[in-house]
Amino acid sequence: MAYLRSHTTLPVPRILGWSDDSSNHIGAEYIIKEHVAGVRLHERWSTMAGQQHMLCVKALSMMIKEMAAIAFPSYGRLYFSNAPIKPHLKPELADGFCLRPHRGATSWNCNTDEARIYGNSNHNRGPWLDLPNYCSGLIDTGFSRIPKANIQTDKRLPYQGSIEEHTCPLNTSREVIERLIESPLIQNTASPTLLHAELHKRNIYVSDEDPTLVTGLIDGQSTSVEPAFIYANETPDFAAHPDHVPLADDGRETPAGKGEIVEDKKYKDALLCSQTFDVCMKGFVPKLRAARALDDMLLKPFRYCHSSWRDSAAAVRQELIEVSKSWKELGLAGSCPYLPTEE
Repeated sequence: MAYLRSHTTLPVPRILGWSDDSSNHIGAEYIIKEHVAGVRLHERWSTMAGQQHMLCVKALSMMIKEMAAIAFPSYGRLYFSNAPIKPHLKPELADGFCLRPHRGATSWNCNTDEARIYGNSNHNRGPWLDLPNYCSGLIDTGFSRIPKANIQTDKRLPYQGSIEEHTCPLNTSREVIERLIESPLIQNTASPTLLHAELHKRNIYVSDEDPTLVTGLIDGQSTSVEPAFIYANETPDFAAHPDHVPLADDGRETPAGKGEIVEDKKYKDALLCSQTFDVCMKGFVPKLRAARALDDMLLKPFRYCHSSWRDSAAAVRQELIEVSKSWKELGLAGSCPYLPTEE
């Protein structure tokens, strides 16, 4: 929050006081922020006119532009330079900030019940100076989440399979990803990029009088510096493309809600917001323009390898199969390291 306040014009709340030491006089870590004026966007959205929706989406897109425009030397999390970290683990930035190990759920076993069930540690949390090291961190996180051999049977979900079934797909994922990042398609979309990871209506405050004016952004604790392609499929809920239902008898594409006039208006309004966001990303955020143009198949191995135990080995293997089948069509050189048999 301090970094964004000093390097952008984003309406990030000022910090009044904080402590990361639970031995303080309160007995717990805490952070106190200034009051954010306005109302949450999700509370105001339904009463806004279509033009207001579009202008609000445009304003938020310009904030994404500001964040994405900041250049970083590596991947990791932002901290103050006086953070108690070994110097070689914190690339220094200007104005008293540094990059340090990743602290989000991607790299830590901190989801519900994770620590209780396996408690394995992962020592490759960055910061990562280049893309190969970043990708090694993803794979190492995947391995760290595989329980030890003595895990209780009743703690394992039925679809997860055996511990041994996860080792092979993860090793294969490492080989496939090492080949993928050799491609210019990936290299050209891997710029270290800082974006708000939870930029949704519930975390955005707007003026109640003029809801096109954004007054505050909150819940940025998951914000980190990642390769731009990690954000390629991230579309905030205020810009989500409206869902479709099957074509009507006359061939006209009808929106959800049985084609009623009011629902049709909502559909067109949502479509305009989606198109506005897409145009802004293409026109003003070059890092994301290239990443959003990538075939989604190229990126799936990066999204699943660190969560094999949660999503099942079958999910990881399926992505490997799909990438292998589409290797040539994706414009990748040589052959995929994973060549499954029909069986």
